[in-house]
Amino acid sequence: MLYTEETVRENLRNRQGKRVFFLGKGDQLTSGARDFLARERIEILPGREAKQERWALLTGGYTEEKPEHMTHLNGDVLVRKDHPRILFRGKLDTFQARLLMAQQVCPEQAGKLQEILDFSRELMACDVLEKPVPEKKLWGHTEEEIRHISHFPQEYYGIAHFMPEASDGPEILQLNLARCAAREAELGAVTAFSDREGNPTRPDLLRALNRMSSMLYILMIERKAGKL
Repeated sequence: MLYTEETVRENLRNRQGKRVFFLGKGDQLTSGARDFLARERIEILPGREAKQERWALLTGGYTEEKPEHMTHLNGDVLVRKDHPRILFRGKLDTFQARLLMAQQVCPEQAGKLQEILDFSRELMACDVLEKPVPEKKLWGHTEEEIRHISHFPQEYYGIAHFMPEASDGPEILQLNLARCAAREAELGAVTAFSDREGNPTRPDLLRALNRMSSMLYILMIERKAGKL
């Protein structure tokens, strides 16, 4: 298999608190993927070392077999598949599927949707690897700028806020489904990343998800206004 930078990011693992990448026999890296690993100081390990002989349990102890009702939380730690963080990842996966569908229906906005999709995949890695969400511009805008555009669409597109209707057509309705999926993922993150007092432990993830739902609403406004 030939790994690109994107597929390398998706297959990073956590080993003893450090990010690592397992490269199997016969597998290769693109120059971009190799540069990414070198830049991030991520160690490349032989694929044969990826096999684990035992897994840690969140409740304490270990198991030498991976039960069907359990999955990886991160690294070598197993949890039940109904663990809040696993449920959150499922919602994020659904969100990404909705973005792919929206790209097919809205080819004129596919590039902007791809930027949202790439960022959502980065969020998945930030959860699995337990690293902070990086500060970055999307569509060339800061988080505050995106919030302002979504709150005051009349300033930018000449139309007011609206509620989607069946008559708006498949493009706006598909974008709205993706927006709803982003909101569902955000709610899943609230449940997954809260302490005993209900305070968020990953506000960076919550802000990022809120930002993406705002971006999808902007795309709905953009299409409604006929400005693509």
